Amino acid sequence: MSPQYLLFNDEFHLADAPVLNASNRSFKFGDGLFESMRMINHKLQFADLHADRLAAGMKALKMEGHALMDDYFIRQKTADLAKKNRWNGNVRFRLSVYRQGAGVYTPENNKAGYILEGVPLKSNEYELNNKGLIIDVFDEITKPVNKLSNFKTSNALLYVMAGIFKSQNRLDEAVILNQYGFLCESISANIFVVYDNKIYTPALTEGCIGGVMRTAIMQLAKMNDMELIEAQINPEILKEAEEVFITNATQGIQWVMGYGRKRYFNEVSKFLIEKLNSF
Repeated sequence: MSPQYLLFNDEFHLADAPVLNASNRSFKFGDGLFESMRMINHKLQFADLHADRLAAGMKALKMEGHALMDDYFIRQKTADLAKKNRWNGNVRFRLSVYRQGAGVYTPENNKAGYILEGVPLKSNEYELNNKGLIIDVFDEITKPVNKLSNFKTSNALLYVMAGIFKSQNRLDEAVILNQYGFLCESISANIFVVYDNKIYTPALTEGCIGGVMRTAIMQLAKMNDMELIEAQINPEILKEAEEVFITNATQGIQWVMGYGRKRYFNEVSKFLIEKLNSF
């Protein structure tokens, strides 16, 4: 197998090389954010949406250099890494951006550094899961609602704890609530609920990640005259819904089969993933 590489501040390094040191602020303080992205047939999907969210997140964290990390930068760097690794054009990427320099809680500067990693994929389209997911609600820790809630920051302890809950209870996914007890998201995706022939998803004001695929699904629903409502959603709706599905930028759409004794259909998720693959 040929050696695999990552990009560290515009330089290629072996993927298993120690490029970060113990003073890295993302390691010490969770002082950073990231984007998970997918390339299909050598084309980075939704690059403009990823760039917009990254820029907004860097501004919120008061990091410098957000204007440089635009959609051209993201497209170019992902293409460079795919070429360096001789990947087939179907790749899952993670772009991690962190605040450089020293300092304790108060940073000495606000310059940003980055690491771009990738994993090659076999499929050249988004695929709906054959077997529906089994989910439950994780309510031991809730997600705060604040100006950072909509971004994918390096502080992921909430999702780690939800992941442990998922494993301990032999679930496929866990649903996270916000600080007020309403639906927020899942461990790694946004959540959508089909109820009374309408699609509901938590509003950004509920503290969920402003997902790139969430935005794409909302656009698809509008294009196909499907009523989609951003709302504050009581988790009790999971007991009455016709369908539940989750979305993220790398997997597209994943349908949920069961919550407790409740079982769901997957007609809407099937329809939407077909539209997504021709978007």
